[in-house]
Amino acid sequence: MDPKRWNKPVTFQTGKIGQYRTIDSTSEAALTLMNQWPTDSGKKLTSAKKICLAVLEGREEPVKARNAFLKAAEEAHVFVRDK
Repeated sequence: MDPKRWNKPVTFQTGKIGQYRTIDSTSEAALTLMNQWPTDSGKKLTSAKKICLAVLEGREEPVKARNAFLKAAEEAHVFVRDK
């Protein structure tokens, strides 16, 4: 098992109404935050990107990236179906 995987996936609504995406790893979260996020700025977004990088470098635990992703989603008003 990939050590950067999350123990519980996150399902969230994409930019299209009724369309959802599920991610279960820090690498997927980082790519989503950098390339497919509905906003370009925000304190929680910036923090989530930094935490994802720290996890990918082995300096933090994956659960921290998952929690940071959820906080960034809340900040950006992204609907999360499964937390």
